[in-house]
Amino acid sequence: MRTSAERILTTHTGSLPRPAGLDRHDAAAVRAAVAETVGRQRDAGVDIVNDGEASKAGYSTYVTERLSGFGGEPVPVRRRGYEQFPDFYRKMFGDPQLAVVSDNPSCDGPVAYLDTSLVEADIANLLAAGADATEVFMSAASPGVIDMFMPNRHYPSTEEYLVALADAMKTEYDAIHRAGLVLQLDCPDLAATWAREPERTVAEFRAEVAKRLEVLDYATRDIPPDRIRLHLCWGNYEGPHHTDIPLADIIDLVLAARPAAVSFEAANPRHEHEWKLFEEVRLPEGKVLIPGVLDSTTNYIEHPELVAQRLVRYAGVVGRGNVIAGTDCGFATFAAFTPVDPAITWAKLAAMAEGARLASQELWGSVARTP
Repeated sequence: MRTSAERILTTHTGSLPRPAGLDRHDAAAVRAAVAETVGRQRDAGVDIVNDGEASKAGYSTYVTERLSGFGGEPVPVRRRGYEQFPDFYRKMFGDPQLAVVSDNPSCDGPVAYLDTSLVEADIANLLAAGADATEVFMSAASPGVIDMFMPNRHYPSTEEYLVALADAMKTEYDAIHRAGLVLQLDCPDLAATWAREPERTVAEFRAEVAKRLEVLDYATRDIPPDRIRLHLCWGNYEGPHHTDIPLADIIDLVLAARPAAVSFEAANPRHEHEWKLFEEVRLPEGKVLIPGVLDSTTNYIEHPELVAQRLVRYAGVVGRGNVIAGTDCGFATFAAFTPVDPAITWAKLAAMAEGARLASQELWGSVARTP
């Protein structure tokens, strides 16, 4: 995995706007979309690129096209904080565009990986388009996030369900690694599922997070840690987020897991302050932080100087070589739901690249060379 040895490198969380009218079942159209998406990332100044998840309808629910066992009825979701702002939550989650977030099948049968042709096509498209990039990554759903969106109605326990998912998804993880790509595991469940069961204590939730990370380590046991990044978040939507669990309550568990890089929300108003946490939490040797320096839910374009300030703060507490500029979350985690205008997304990424250049100038004492 490339790190910021000479300047602050830039990347993002994974999903990006798909070209208008893209038919994800049209192989030639997807191939062209991946080439276009990679090109636009490079034009914006992004160093570590991916395919924008062009072939996927949703960053987590795409697995229903690759795994068996998902034919059950959707399960209603409970949320902390609903009773304080019921009108907001009814309005937000009543949006038809957000139906793709909640109307997902549950697991009602044995889980197994059935079709490797889809991940093989994704890999081939990305390798062809990203040959000249500084580094290339591919995201994949973690066992935990699959459970978060498509809960268990078949296995005797959630833990057995997670292990079954790990055994199945290992096929995809290993294929991505064998192709020479960095594997990103999307793990919003590590923070966002705190909101799903209001009665849990922090201690109980930490125990659950520890189990989810143990399953994740099990699924990636044949991949070197420095070829894996992990993304966590509290839910990629504009809302109160006042009941989010603090990063401080789970970060030690996350940093102890196998992935060498951790991507997390650090730009939105609810979590930007948490950079100070790393004044006390020691970053383990070989670990890298990818703090979000762009909010993925707002159409504001962050000023490059603000991006630079955010990066310099993190560099000051964990070391400049241990920081890569990232985004809070994806800009199109579900293809049908894009709260940020696509043209603004590319402008935000360009602002991130310029901010990283400014931060590099401050941290290294000269204008860093751009690729």
